[in-house]
Amino acid sequence: MAETDEAATTLGYEQARDELIDVVRRLEAGGTTLEESLALWERGEELAKVCRRWLDGARARLDASLAEES
Repeated sequence: MAETDEAATTLGYEQARDELIDVVRRLEAGGTTLEESLALWERGEELAKVCRRWLDGARARLDASLAEES
């Protein structure tokens, strides 16, 4: 799992978002085994965390910039 975590942290926001969209589409389409569905769900959770970290970082930068202007 460490390799997966390391790979997830090197993804850019757009890459993680696009892969997350693909994971959701695949889950919604169905037709996968339980094991495949669980693996997709876990990957989706990882990707969502990556996106959240990027967005939180962007928010912090924006807040800091706005605070400097005040």
